[in-house]
Amino acid sequence: MSWQFAVDELERRRALVRRMGSPEKVQRQRDGGKLTVRERIDALLDDGSFTEIGSTTGTAQYDEQGRLVDLAASGFVFGRGRIGGRPVTVAGDDFTVRGGASDGASMEKITASEQMAGSLRVPLVRLIDASGGSIRTIEHLGRTYVPANPAWDLVVNNLTTVPVVSLVLGSVAGFASARAVASHYSVMVADTSHMFIAGPPVVARTGRQFTKDELGSPELHAKAGAIDDIADSEQDAFERAARFLSYLPSSVDELPPCLPCDDPIDRCEQRLIEAVPTDRRKVYKMREILADVFDRDSFFEITRHYGRSVITGLARLNGRPVAVMASDPYVYGGAWSADTAQKVTRFVDMAETFHLPVVNLVDIPGFLIGLEAEQAATIRHGSRALSAIYQATVPWCSVLVRKTFGVAGAAHCNASRLRYRYAWPSGDWGSIPLEGGVEAAYRADIAAAPDPQAALAEITARLEALRSPFRTAEAFGVEEIIDPRQTRPLLCEFAEHAYRLLRPVPTRVQFRP
Repeated sequence: MSWQFAVDELERRRALVRRMGSPEKVQRQRDGGKLTVRERIDALLDDGSFTEIGSTTGTAQYDEQGRLVDLAASGFVFGRGRIGGRPVTVAGDDFTVRGGASDGASMEKITASEQMAGSLRVPLVRLIDASGGSIRTIEHLGRTYVPANPAWDLVVNNLTTVPVVSLVLGSVAGFASARAVASHYSVMVADTSHMFIAGPPVVARTGRQFTKDELGSPELHAKAGAIDDIADSEQDAFERAARFLSYLPSSVDELPPCLPCDDPIDRCEQRLIEAVPTDRRKVYKMREILADVFDRDSFFEITRHYGRSVITGLARLNGRPVAVMASDPYVYGGAWSADTAQKVTRFVDMAETFHLPVVNLVDIPGFLIGLEAEQAATIRHGSRALSAIYQATVPWCSVLVRKTFGVAGAAHCNASRLRYRYAWPSGDWGSIPLEGGVEAAYRADIAAAPDPQAALAEITARLEALRSPFRTAEAFGVEEIIDPRQTRPLLCEFAEHAYRLLRPVPTRVQFRP
């Protein structure tokens, strides 16, 4: 046998594997509005940058003379490539091969893909379209087996080492669902993706019938916080993944990438001075404020549908990436619910892991109150969020836009560190808001008054006179009250100082999904 024959045989084997599943299954994939795994990889990565590993892995059939008759592909494709010129590891399930079942030979390739990302210190993008384990494996093996999660130690380690993105591109269940959520950023595709612990046929054995949409739609999981984002199409999902990674370093051994910026540092938007209504009962659009203070079109929101009283995302200040938290007064007036606190914890831990300075625009009237809030253990989740903030070591700047009350309000920064903090003239703070708090604190005085309503009005007016943020500033209770139009220049200055201080040192914080 000549070496040329061996090379020709190698190419023949690769060609057999590239067929993926049968032509009928490939067509069924496309008829369902989905790309094949190889089309997905090509669409995600820079042109021509993909180097496949395990390109001849599969199930072989030989004739009696030992000659290869056929080579069926494994249900998993992975390798190295580039996104925006930066190296990444990409790992994709092939649903056309046994529904992308993640048992059998595919598990060894899954393990290798996780090892590659962690060892090379490059981001990992998972293209998930797998059904999980298959009962057929029992017959294939001739035995059952004790379940395990191979490579999960690598999954956990990668979460503390490299950015991990999971794109859910079909109906996934079991181990595939666990891989999807074990990431820093996860996306499902509207209309063509579903995610389950177990799908409708398995759940039906419990006596309850659900459709795929009822049990595992993108909207359900986005609202529940299991995934971060919903894409309109697979191409939209690829673009979101690329944008998310553009703000992050390739690993914890590097700093976030800074880009040239043509948006003036001293840009001062006139509308900021009237962005917050003088009537404290009225709401305003925080996202418009974010658009005005960060680099033009740089704010990238993540986890929008979960814990909605806090907006989280990534942005740039004079080209420097920062992690952004901002209150949304349209949701509970900005009060922290249990899910908001969980969202904050995970987001702050990600910022700490990847050396992203934090900018926090604050309008927090406190924790959400009431029976449902107590039943949801809001105070426990809130305390965990407060702990995450106090454990964070990245530079942190808070802008007190309006309300800052109670324990949740106090979570706007770590008070034991340098309080790099500004307040707008609309600032309003304290242990609890006057509204409602007056009746509790002065109950006896009000009840003893000849005219309780008049007494309440008089006490309220007396306290209102002391409510001015300028009185707090006189006592250095807040460091600096600023013209809202100066917010961008001051935040750009903060980012400059922050990046002088950052060091690519692994954090003590252990990120968990």
